[in-house]
Amino acid sequence: MSRRALSFLFLFIPLISLSQERSFRLFLADSAMEHASVSFCIVDADSGKTVFEYNQDKSLIPASLLKLVTSSAALEMLGPDYTFKTTVGYTGSLNRRSGKLLGDIIIKGGGDPVLGSSRFDNYYAGFTEKWVADINKLGIKKISGRVITDDSYYDYLPVPAKWLWEDAGNYYGAGAYGLSIFDNTYEIHFRTSPDSLKQLITGITPEVCRFEFTNRLVAAGTADKGYIFAAPYSTNGWLAGSIPVSPDDYILKASIADPPLIMAKVMDQKLRSSGISVNGDPVTTRLLQSGITVELTPISEIVSPPLKDIVNALNHESINLYAEHLAKEMGKVFRNTGSTEAGVDVIKGFLSEKGINVDGMFIEEGSGLSPLDAINAKAMAGLLLYMKNRSKYFGEFYSSLPEAGKEGTLKNHFTDPMFDNRMRAKSGSMTRVRSYAGYLTTLSGQELIFCIIVNNFSGPYQVIISHIEEILKETIQSN
Repeated sequence: MSRRALSFLFLFIPLISLSQERSFRLFLADSAMEHASVSFCIVDADSGKTVFEYNQDKSLIPASLLKLVTSSAALEMLGPDYTFKTTVGYTGSLNRRSGKLLGDIIIKGGGDPVLGSSRFDNYYAGFTEKWVADINKLGIKKISGRVITDDSYYDYLPVPAKWLWEDAGNYYGAGAYGLSIFDNTYEIHFRTSPDSLKQLITGITPEVCRFEFTNRLVAAGTADKGYIFAAPYSTNGWLAGSIPVSPDDYILKASIADPPLIMAKVMDQKLRSSGISVNGDPVTTRLLQSGITVELTPISEIVSPPLKDIVNALNHESINLYAEHLAKEMGKVFRNTGSTEAGVDVIKGFLSEKGINVDGMFIEEGSGLSPLDAINAKAMAGLLLYMKNRSKYFGEFYSSLPEAGKEGTLKNHFTDPMFDNRMRAKSGSMTRVRSYAGYLTTLSGQELIFCIIVNNFSGPYQVIISHIEEILKETIQSN
């Protein structure tokens, strides 16, 4: 950008302080920003008046900032106490004298994004054992059929079409299924050696997720650049890239290709190990190509944590899976279709209804993992302004944002004491993308809303974050 253009910019932003002008000018002048694009907006959190803007209408890739859109829509439309339910039942008839069930055990998914998640052990610890215990209480000793997971609650397109292929097989690219389990994630354990062409897979956790891989991984350097390539519902895939040398144990986290089938297998194994015989092999309604059309006799059920707790984990840890589930759930509830497309339609309707200009917002899914998503800083600031001043659930939304320098994805950034108790925000990151949006309180007590999105910078991302930290720190000091 030329000096003339910069002078023009700052001439028409009278509310910016000299220190902010200096820090932002240094940011734009950095060589890392030569080919970059920026959308930046700061507004007063009470009046909505713009304090500072730079290309605030320019639509850029937001990465995980999109989760703010999805989570705010979910809280507003579903309510913070909304829950998901997973049901276990049986079909057919039970002879209580002989203990023989002439039918199947059915696990009916209800879209719970956190079923079996270690993040919610207080809800799910031992849940499959409880299901088996409840089946035992009925006196069931023999099952003539099999364990079937009914995963028809959502569509059978778990991974949004606009995601990158290199993401889908990795833990952060886990898709949203009608019945998800264990965060749809498993671990691949390696013993690596720099003089070995292929790195040895020493174990899979949980073992039931064992998968057939073509292994092209090499051990080099100290960074994790390993990728798992596997499509949803597939039975094989391949490993590529490089992982650090770790002679004892190195772990790659992968997405489970068929979580409903894994759930059926887990339940089948637990029934058999408890002494209950099962005649058929575990299966899903997708594989059967038919849903469960007969009425179930209920055996047990488990209810998820409330939505506010799920949103808290979603925004603190930036969990793509949870965001995609919430998008599909809104589609299911308000369009009667549990698909990404229906969910996006609901989200766009929510934004328009709340007065957010969606003309410059291109939303392809719920989490921001797609490089085809685009939003602008003005629209994001407008959403945060709405949530603060008009939402009944601002408290739940605000607490879901990590505190700068202390929590979640902000734990290792914005650690300067200037940010203590003065900033809560959501981050977004992918290759050549860094973005932040949230709430600031200045030294004078003024409450501000900000959003900054940076695309296509060069060099290390730490340089960009450092500039953003300096700009926001001086905003806190100067307003």
